[in-house]
Amino acid sequence: MIPNVLSIAGSDPSGGAGIQADIKAISANGAFAMAALTALTAQNTQGVSGIHLVPPEFVQAQIKAVFDDISVDAVKIGMIANAGIAQALGEALAGRDVPIILDPVMIAKGGAPLLQPEAIAVVRDELLPMATILTPNLPEAAHLLGLDVATTRVEMQSQGRALCAFGPTAVLMKGGHLSDDDSPDCLVTADVATWFEGARTPTRNTHGTGCTLSSALAAQLAVTHDIPTAVAAAKSYVANAIAQADLLNVGSGHGPTHHFASLFRQSKDVFS
Repeated sequence: MIPNVLSIAGSDPSGGAGIQADIKAISANGAFAMAALTALTAQNTQGVSGIHLVPPEFVQAQIKAVFDDISVDAVKIGMIANAGIAQALGEALAGRDVPIILDPVMIAKGGAPLLQPEAIAVVRDELLPMATILTPNLPEAAHLLGLDVATTRVEMQSQGRALCAFGPTAVLMKGGHLSDDDSPDCLVTADVATWFEGARTPTRNTHGTGCTLSSALAAQLAVTHDIPTAVAAAKSYVANAIAQADLLNVGSGHGPTHHFASLFRQSKDVFS
């Protein structure tokens, strides 16, 4: 059976990040995508110009409606926005026997804050212990820990280990912010650290890569039930989506990745 994956996140009307990216990535990775909205945003490839939050009780109602009717095989959490929504998510997901991928969305690519400062403690104390995999980029990890942003692999691994102490089964430290030619990610558990190497693609079209990776990871974990295998598959998928991003012509800023690059290529082969 095809697994069902629920994304809990904000909306991006330009289609490159948020719920829209999640649905595309989940679908492209072999799962049925469902969505519960935490926020509406007014944004495009150049930045975020407005945010309208969904009331916490309605966020809970969306999640309850899905779980009351549908077997959920994995949950991805993206934009949380404030402490009230963070608390609501903790209550709605408490006791659910389902893997949770938590992407701590804090700052949009254009610089707009997407998580209020007072919500950081709630996310750290209430949601991190529920997470199967936490997927922070380096600035997000630093915010959660109150430390400077990691600039080396040693610091990446150390901060991943520190985040594991808050309770997630694993932490995938994303190395895209390192200043070198590679883009390595480090999967850290209480016992071991595993590096996933990757070349850096020279493109400005990387809008929504964090959303895309965490959603692909949720789908892959629902399919494979193995964390390292799911990480490797999700990273490969995102690398291809970034490598093919320049085939798209979406906006004049940081454009989206090509979520369906493989499908488009297959379609072209079939109909050419």
